[in-house]
Amino acid sequence: MSAQKKRNFQIEAFKHRVVVDPKYAEKTWKILEHAIHEIYNHNASGLSFEELYRNAYNMVLHKFGEKLYSGLVLTMTSHLKEIAESIEAAQGDLFLEELNRKWADHNKALQMIRDILMYMDRTFIPSTRKTPVHELGLNLWRDNIIHSSNIQSRLHDTLLELVQRERTGEVIDRGLMRNVIKMLMDLGSSVYQEDFEKPFLEVSADFYRGESQQFIESCDCGDFLKKAERRLNEEIERVTHYLDAKSEAKITNVVETEMIKCHMQTLVHMDNSGLVNMIVDDKYEDLGRMYSLFRRVHNGLSIIRDVMTSHIRDTGKQLVTDPERLKDPVDFVQRLLDKKDKHDKIISLAFSNDKTFQNALNSSFEYFINLNPRSPEYISLFVDDKLRKGLKGVSEEDVEMVLDKVMMLFRYLQEKDVFEKYYKQHLAKRLLPGKTVSDDAERSLIVKLKTECGYQFTSKLEGMFTDMKTSQDTMKGFYASLGPDVTDHPQLTVQVLTTGSWPSQSSATCNLPSEILGICEKFRMYYLGTHTGRRLSWQTNMGYADIKATFGKGQKHELNVSTYQMCILMLFNSADRLSYREIEQATEIPVLDLKRSLQSLACAKGRNVLGKEPMTKEVGEDDAFFFNDKFSCKLYKVKIGTVVAQKESEPEKQETRQRVEEDRKPQIEAAIVRIMKSRRVLDHNNIVTEVTKQLQSRFLPNPVLIKKRIESLIEREFLERDKVDRKLYRYLA
Repeated sequence: MSAQKKRNFQIEAFKHRVVVDPKYAEKTWKILEHAIHEIYNHNASGLSFEELYRNAYNMVLHKFGEKLYSGLVLTMTSHLKEIAESIEAAQGDLFLEELNRKWADHNKALQMIRDILMYMDRTFIPSTRKTPVHELGLNLWRDNIIHSSNIQSRLHDTLLELVQRERTGEVIDRGLMRNVIKMLMDLGSSVYQEDFEKPFLEVSADFYRGESQQFIESCDCGDFLKKAERRLNEEIERVTHYLDAKSEAKITNVVETEMIKCHMQTLVHMDNSGLVNMIVDDKYEDLGRMYSLFRRVHNGLSIIRDVMTSHIRDTGKQLVTDPERLKDPVDFVQRLLDKKDKHDKIISLAFSNDKTFQNALNSSFEYFINLNPRSPEYISLFVDDKLRKGLKGVSEEDVEMVLDKVMMLFRYLQEKDVFEKYYKQHLAKRLLPGKTVSDDAERSLIVKLKTECGYQFTSKLEGMFTDMKTSQDTMKGFYASLGPDVTDHPQLTVQVLTTGSWPSQSSATCNLPSEILGICEKFRMYYLGTHTGRRLSWQTNMGYADIKATFGKGQKHELNVSTYQMCILMLFNSADRLSYREIEQATEIPVLDLKRSLQSLACAKGRNVLGKEPMTKEVGEDDAFFFNDKFSCKLYKVKIGTVVAQKESEPEKQETRQRVEEDRKPQIEAAIVRIMKSRRVLDHNNIVTEVTKQLQSRFLPNPVLIKKRIESLIEREFLERDKVDRKLYRYLA
C-alpha cells in the first residue's frame, strides 16, 4: 500500500465581499477626535477607553490607519496652538509656571492618547515608518511651543536670567528650573543643547571672564583661588540640581578656562601672595587649593612645579654657597634637613604626595647639594656630631629618623666615595677613644649604607668594628700574660688596626715618655709573639691618655688628654719652664700638631693647665710655657680637647681629594674591562656612557679621567685600537 501523499491546506478569503459602511471611517474618527478634545480639556473621566481602543483598532484593521494618523496630527496641533497662546499670555514669573503646567498636562494627555491608539502604534506605524505617537507628541510640542517665535527667545532669556540671578546671590525656584530643563532634555539632546546649553555656556564664559578680571585686580592670590573654588563648586551644584549631568564637564571647563587657565602665570607670580610667598609662609591650605584648581587645566601642575623647582634651586644655591653658612658644617646640614622637611610637608599636605613634585624636589636637592664640593664632608661631620653627643638620651625611633634623613641627603650626593673617605675618618675618631653615643646607631647606619651602595662600600667600615672587638680580646690576653707584673706599669689600652680598613695615617710619631715606653715594648713583643708575619707601627696621633696632676695647694685632678698633650705635660715633671723650641726638640711632635696641642693646654679658658708667655691666642716659636699652679676646676676629671678645625684645612682637603682620585682609577679601569669583556668592541662615547652608568652609584666619573684610564689600559695591552676605525677599541683576551 503506497504512502499517503501530504495534503497542503490553504486558508482563502471569503468568496463574498464584506460590505463596510462608506461613512464608517468618518463616524469612527469623529468619536476618537471628540475623545482627544475631551482629554485635552480635562474631561477624560467620562470616556470609555475600552470602546475608544476598539474603534481605533477597527479603523486600522479596515485600512483607515492613514486617516487616523493624519487626524491625530491635526487635532494635537490645534490644541498645542491654543496652549501656545495661553503660555504667551503669561506674564513675568508666571511664564515658566504656565509652561511647566501645560507641559505636564500635555504629557498626561499624550499618555492617554497613546493607550487609545496602541494598536496603531504597534502595527500601522512600523509598517509605514511613521513617527510613534509619544515621539510625535514631543515633536509637535517642540515645533508648536518651544520653537514658537513668541516663546523660544523668551524661554531662552528667562532661563539665563534666572541662572544669572542665582549667581548674584538670589534664591530661585530650582524645582521649576529643573522641570523646564528636563522638558528640553526630554525633547531631545539637540533641543537642550541648542535652546539652552550653548547660550548658557556662552553667557557663563562672558560672566566669568569679567568677574575673574575684576578679582585679579582687587584680590591677592589666596582670595582669588577661594573665589574660583567657590564658583566652581556652585556650578557643579547647579548641574546636580537642575542641569543635564553631561553639562558638568562643559560648564566646569568654562570656569576653569576663564578663572584659572587665563590667569595662571599672574597668580603664581603675584607680588606678596603668589606661589613662592605661600611656600615661604607655609600656607598649606592655599597651596592645596592652588594644586587642586591648577590640576584641572592643561599644564597647570607643570607651572606650579616649575616655579617651585626654581625657588628651591635658587634658595638652595644661596644656602650652599653662603660663606657664613659654611662656617658651621652641622648647622649647614641641619638647614638642608629643615628645608627638605619643609618641602616634604608641603608636598604631603598640599600636593597630595604627587610623585612628580617629589621627583622635582629630589632633583632640585641633588642639583644644589652638589654645587658645594664639601657637602660630602659636611654630611659626615653632621653624622659625627650626632653620634658623638647629638643623639644622647634620644629614643631608638628618633635615632632611626635622624639616620634616615642623613641617608636621604647621602642619596643626593654624586660623590659618595668622598663621603666614604670622610665617614671612615670620623668613624675612626669616634671608635678609638670610645666617643660614640651608640654602637647600635653606628651599625644601623652602616646597614643603611650597605643597602644603598652594596657590600663593597661598607666592607672596610665593618672591618673597623671587627678590629675593635679583636683588640679587646688581645688586651685581655696581654694582661693575662703579664701576671703579677701588671701593677708595675701604667695601664695601657691598644687597638690594633688593620691597614686598609682604617683611614691611612701619616707615619709621623713622637718621643713617648720613658714611663710609657716600657709597657709599649712589652705589648709589641707579646703581639708579635702571638702573630707571625705582622708588623706594628704606633699611631700616636690617634691616641689619648688619662693622667693625674697635682696643682698648687695640693689640688688634684685627672686630666683626659691626647697622646701628644700627655707627652708635653710629662716634660713638666722635671722642668718648671720650657720654651717652644725645647718642647719641640724633646717630643718631636709634628709642628702643626704641636701648636694645636700647646694652644689647647695653654689658651683654652678653664682648661689652661699650662701658662704661656706672651699670653696670646696663637702659639709662636718664641713662646715659653710653664706649669700653671693656679689652675682650678670644680670637676675632678677635666677633659682637655685639642684645638682642631672642625673642617679640613685647605692642604688636608687637597690631600683627601687626591686620595679619592687615586682610589677612583682602579674602579674606572675595572668598569672599562668588565664592559669591554662583554662587548668586545666599542667606541669611545659608548664606553664613557657605560662606565658612567656603572659607577654613578658611587661617583660621577670625569670623562677626561675615563679617557686617561683607557690609554693606560691600551699601554698595558688590555685594549687596542681598531686597525680600521681608530675610534673603536677592541678587548684583548
